[in-house]
Amino acid sequence: MSEKIPLLIDTDPGVDDALALLMAFNDARHDVVGLTIAAGNVGLDHTVRNALKLCEVAGRGDVPVYAGCPDPLLHPAVDAAHVHGVDGFGDVGYTAATRGVEAEHAALAILRLSHQYAGRLLLVALGPLTNIAVALKLDPTLPQRVGRFLVMGGAINGHGNITPQAEFNIAFDPEAAHIVFSAFPHVEVADWEATVAHGLPHREVEQWLGAGSPRARFYDEISRKTRLWSEDSRGERWYAADALAMAWALAPEGAGRVERRPLQVELAGVHTRGATVVDWNRQLGLADNATLLISYDQASFEALVREALAAG
Repeated sequence: MSEKIPLLIDTDPGVDDALALLMAFNDARHDVVGLTIAAGNVGLDHTVRNALKLCEVAGRGDVPVYAGCPDPLLHPAVDAAHVHGVDGFGDVGYTAATRGVEAEHAALAILRLSHQYAGRLLLVALGPLTNIAVALKLDPTLPQRVGRFLVMGGAINGHGNITPQAEFNIAFDPEAAHIVFSAFPHVEVADWEATVAHGLPHREVEQWLGAGSPRARFYDEISRKTRLWSEDSRGERWYAADALAMAWALAPEGAGRVERRPLQVELAGVHTRGATVVDWNRQLGLADNATLLISYDQASFEALVREALAAG
């Protein structure tokens, strides 16, 4: 077997983050070298606790967890506890993991691992981009050492999920997103609109979660509140944004249509703060800094989810 691809995940677990992490842990072609944790879906204390617990459930106590920024760079933001539960994992009262977090700050861990795996590192961001923005301010040469960078975020045609125009991860810390998209010459973007186009049928998800594996049982428990909220508010399919992003990260061959375009983050709009503005017609003469996921093979996506849950 060829050498595994080192995978660093910046995340804010979060129910859909948890599914993406299970997918990453389960993938034979990648080696998860660390989890750097941000505030986002819920506060940092909860997201760190959730990351540690998920590592324990997955039998991956070897994966180091690094706590990062507890707040956005400049302005306070509202979390997504109404979707994920106050603790981010459905408020089921799980027993905390026995292992603790590493002493190193997430931004410093990102920089160190970028040197350790220079040119090979796959960096996947599943939450607000605060930690990566801080790392860039400490060392602007970071993009030169990242082999591939993929972000779950944005709404490339302005169909947002937290405001009419903006997606949650970008809107939580638009300044951080602006720093990141301005610094990296190439970012792969799995946005909210791609998520909506690749929903998972609720009844099939329920069957997968009934598989009886420890992973499936734990995930069934922590995701129940979110899935019920989703079915009530969004219909027959469940939108697992981070899972779709992770599918593309782990198995890029599953991508159908992608488009390369310039992408900027709106910081000052009265109604559009946090929007990802895509220059579809290349009117501004900017470089194509984003590869946008339009379609991904649905059967391949669902297979990766099933395998991550040990659901066959």
